Amino acid sequence: MGLRLAFYQHDDGVIARFTPATAHEGYTRMTHGGIVSTLLDEAMSWAVIDSGRLAVTAKMSVDFRKPVPSGEELTVTAKVTRDRGRAVETAGEVTSAGGDVLASSTGLFIRVSEEQQREWEATYMISGEQSS
Repeated sequence: MGLRLAFYQHDDGVIARFTPATAHEGYTRMTHGGIVSTLLDEAMSWAVIDSGRLAVTAKMSVDFRKPVPSGEELTVTAKVTRDRGRAVETAGEVTSAGGDVLASSTGLFIRVSEEQQREWEATYMISGEQSS
């Protein structure tokens, strides 16, 4: 099903916009923390992918700073903070339309092997572009 996020290069990382619906709520008018975590995980993953290699999440920490409202557009950003070769450290944020940081995250991603990368590219990519 997915969240259908479209990430774009932005500054030194990636950015996407997302408006959570009522189906994404935990409590009324509040986006479920699992959805917020998914937004951050996806953003940090795409920040690593933007550097040219596919990777998987090894560790992730999320700080929920303020309630994340549903029905309002959010901005999700992420960047690579440290590239250690196979291990890549990342940071991400979910912000409101007004610029308030609602949630932030750090993550550790592990780049997959060349063989795994080729297999996933053959499965998920069409002519160098992400398939939907």
